[in-house]
Amino acid sequence: MSDAATGMSRRERQIMDAIYRRGRATAAEVLADLPDPPSYSAVRAMLRLLEEKGHLRHEQDGPRYVFLPVVHRDRAQRSALTHVVRTFFNGSATDAVAALLDEGGKLSQADLDRLAAMIDRAREEGR
Repeated sequence: MSDAATGMSRRERQIMDAIYRRGRATAAEVLADLPDPPSYSAVRAMLRLLEEKGHLRHEQDGPRYVFLPVVHRDRAQRSALTHVVRTFFNGSATDAVAALLDEGGKLSQADLDRLAAMIDRAREEGR
């Protein structure tokens, strides 16, 4: 199943998450980080595919390829979030936040305080 926001399969997203956590990784390191890992050759094939899709690049380190993300994680998150808001909430950030808040009170008091402070700051900045 593909993740609509990124155009990646669940496994590709897991691989990208492993590389983002490490900053850079070999196929063996990615394999070690994956839940219910596939074969080593399957990981190498997925790394090559992610590179062809433009998500990764590699550097040669002796006989090994070390993979690095092309896009910084923060930028990738913002891009995916923008896509989700546009696609599923008709571009309404308010509706997206409301949907998150309606998820059943999974936010702690500290989370709510942080959100309130961010809203206050945005109001002061005229956003």
